[in-house]
Amino acid sequence: MSENFWLVLAIVLYFGVMVAIGFYSWLQTKKYDDYVLADRGLHPMVAGLSAGASDMSGWLLMGLPGALFVSGMSELWIVVGLFIGTWANWKLVAPRLRAYTEVANDSITLPSFFENRTHDTSRVLRVAAAVIIIFFFTFYVSSGMVSGGRYYESTFGGDYLTGMLIVGSITVLYTFIGGFLAVSYTDVVQGALMFLALIIVPVMALFAVDDPGSLFSYATSNPYGPWPEGNPSYFNMVAGVSVATIIGNLAWGLGYFGQPHIVTRFMALRSPAEAKAGRRTGMIWVAICYLGGIFTALVSTVYFGTTQASVTDQTGFETIFLDLSRLLFHPLIAGIILTAVLAAIMSTMSSQLLITSTALIEDLYRIFNKTPSQTTLLVLSRTMVVVVAVVAMLMAFNPSDTILGLVGFAWAGFGAAFGPVVLAALYWRRLTAPGAITGMIVGAVTVFIWGTFYGDIIYELVPGFILATIAMVAVSLMTKPKPGVEAEFDRAVAVTDYAMAHPEATFEQSMKQAAKS
Repeated sequence: MSENFWLVLAIVLYFGVMVAIGFYSWLQTKKYDDYVLADRGLHPMVAGLSAGASDMSGWLLMGLPGALFVSGMSELWIVVGLFIGTWANWKLVAPRLRAYTEVANDSITLPSFFENRTHDTSRVLRVAAAVIIIFFFTFYVSSGMVSGGRYYESTFGGDYLTGMLIVGSITVLYTFIGGFLAVSYTDVVQGALMFLALIIVPVMALFAVDDPGSLFSYATSNPYGPWPEGNPSYFNMVAGVSVATIIGNLAWGLGYFGQPHIVTRFMALRSPAEAKAGRRTGMIWVAICYLGGIFTALVSTVYFGTTQASVTDQTGFETIFLDLSRLLFHPLIAGIILTAVLAAIMSTMSSQLLITSTALIEDLYRIFNKTPSQTTLLVLSRTMVVVVAVVAMLMAFNPSDTILGLVGFAWAGFGAAFGPVVLAALYWRRLTAPGAITGMIVGAVTVFIWGTFYGDIIYELVPGFILATIAMVAVSLMTKPKPGVEAEFDRAVAVTDYAMAHPEATFEQSMKQAAKS
């Protein structure tokens, strides 16, 4: 049987499992809150894996190895920043956000939380947040579509557009059917696949090279990929890298505080105390996955430099993981491993599609129709999943940027627009609605302008985050919090503190005990 037969068989089986999980989740989804946030019943292990899987996208298996392969270890500053950011997000944001979103009128989306947290009655804050989500997530989903198309090109030698449409359609299908529960459960399967593949592929590639001992020296003085005479600075993290570049790459970690598709997992936990177990699971998963991505790039310099094999993508070299899998394993095994790339792509896309459709319905439509039926909300949310996916596909038809470039722009947008507001909402009693609105708009506009015209100076997230914070604080100090805001802040903090000190307590018990104190 041909190689393509086995590859297709493995991927069809994978697609079948994803759709089956979607249908199972559909049976568990009885009302709108189930579809959007799984009725706040997410197990911490599921939350940890789901947050990691939805975070990494195709960047982990394609963008990161490609960047390290081309530029060397100077690209590791991004990994350092992201690793620290992951830990800080789970530690600082997860427990309080879980408690506060329920205390603040049971908010089920980030825009509704901002509105309820500041008692904003103008609707401007909620609408602005929803528009920012829709704008930047369209670029983010588009990066997933691009990854899907390139995956199909490398794996089957097929047409980019065909691959993009297949991967996009399957992702839309199970998200459309099962909502948040389907997205979270499929993330667990997808996260496990990514984890295993990032261990197996670089290890087997190491066994396949003639001189494994040259792993930490080969790239510096031997031809490979884009370097006809080697890259003497490959292992030097600071050689040829400006201070601005290092700061910009480390700043990727700041972006975590404002990513709606990640912090939504915190909101869905069963209690604030379970953030600790979720953090432990998520940090172990992400640490091993990063190491796998790094060693994939490292061993690829030797493998593709000493064999006749070539990398499919000769521009960004973002297909080295795909190419290694196809070259090193029996087609069936390769197909199973290659589903890890699909898993990374689809897990992120599904989360982003769901968050964007929710912003359209929960944070825009319900402003004008405050009493829609549960059936209407479910139908509209599912419809918006399809609409957003179609727009993202149209944008990805002729990609003009790398996967990392598309992800970087959207990541900066959310990090600058929402990151300062999330932190202030959870840790500063004096935050006001005008301050939050100003901070979000300044952050988003700065990222757009800076990324368009000055992105070669420093990563746009840095000026965006700084200017958004200054604007938010300045305007909040010039205005006053609405009546009841500060008392509600104190109540949310008390609930979080009690829940963390008494992990055996349910959230309802924590609410009651905090009310007594």
